[in-house]
Amino acid sequence: MSHTKVPMTPLAEALQQILDDARPMLDTQSVSLEQACGRVLAEDVVAAVDVPPWDNSAMDGFAVHSGDVRSVPAKLPVTQRIAAGAVGHELPRGQAARIFTGAPVPEGADAVIMQENTRWQGDQLECQSTVSAGQNIRPRGQDIARGTVVLSRGRLLQPQDIGVLASVGVPGVVVLRRLRVGMFSTGDELQEPGNALGPGQIYNSNRYTLMGLLQAIGCEYRDYGIAADTPEHTEQLLRRAAGECDVLITTGGVSVGEEDYVKEVVENLGELKLWKLAIKPGKPLAYGRVLGVPFFGLPGNPAAAFVTFGLVVKAYLYARQGILEPPSRPLRVVAGFDWPKAGTRQEYLRGSLRTTADGEQIAEVFSNQSSGVLSVISRSDCLVVMPVGATCRRGDVVEVIALKDWLY
Repeated sequence: MSHTKVPMTPLAEALQQILDDARPMLDTQSVSLEQACGRVLAEDVVAAVDVPPWDNSAMDGFAVHSGDVRSVPAKLPVTQRIAAGAVGHELPRGQAARIFTGAPVPEGADAVIMQENTRWQGDQLECQSTVSAGQNIRPRGQDIARGTVVLSRGRLLQPQDIGVLASVGVPGVVVLRRLRVGMFSTGDELQEPGNALGPGQIYNSNRYTLMGLLQAIGCEYRDYGIAADTPEHTEQLLRRAAGECDVLITTGGVSVGEEDYVKEVVENLGELKLWKLAIKPGKPLAYGRVLGVPFFGLPGNPAAAFVTFGLVVKAYLYARQGILEPPSRPLRVVAGFDWPKAGTRQEYLRGSLRTTADGEQIAEVFSNQSSGVLSVISRSDCLVVMPVGATCRRGDVVEVIALKDWLY
């Protein structure tokens, strides 16, 4: 079998081409806060209230007028007690109010003196330090002012965002419909965990890695199982998935082996717009359309599938979901390794970061950089970027991508 040599596409050029095709979804739905985490906001959320809604005490202590404690010790009668959830009455000059964290500061008071700086017995208070106006008071609207945009459309909602929405009294939000991503793996050698391995078989790890990656960025995945190494079964699954999903992702079957049918079937059902990236791992990545539905064919090797998803597919899925979060910037850290061999493709070395006693970050790389090794990815917390033709010596500054910022 002969194959036409296809030039490799640089990553930046491939990303631009792919993102130019990404059109954000327009379908929206309303969900409660309980259902909103991991969804993408379709509309700006504007605060209808101030947070906090009134001046409140930042600590347990005594509300006073700062002018009454300009010289210490200052003795004041305690005339009221204000707990969180209660509202006191106006505080005249020359008096103090026992107050607790979060309680509204009574009118007339302009400072709170912490209880550690006082002595009191019964209704008699002795202030042992001065306070200035506003001290130990959280003013109204300090966190969020009424009328301001709390969260903007395109935000992928995180747990802390749900708390912010609750703090302004929002019971639910309008979000984009989840992007439906159809996925399947290819290869007669694949077996599902829990089943016994037959001769020449391996467990299907890519399926479960992709499930987690898609869930982490708010997509709805639809699993179509494993395609046998035949063009007929591959076409059957592609046709079915294209009729039910917004995006298709496969793993394996996009290289040049005699049993790799995905590329051929995609070209018969639509078009292949991109094949072969100038990166390592991840060269045999395919992008195109199947019956009009965007399609990504990831490499079958687990590390390569992981890296190409993070470098390419995630950006596309973010764009389709209307997520407007700026991409995380690579870090510049010191190399704790030597890399003497220059590559012909941009390499993404699996590695880990450590911090020295003086706060300097050092990047190390694992000795086994095989694209078929998944356990190294599990132990990695970064990818070290090695440009085309670059070498590295211990102590050089290198660029790294922190996986915690990159994937979620």
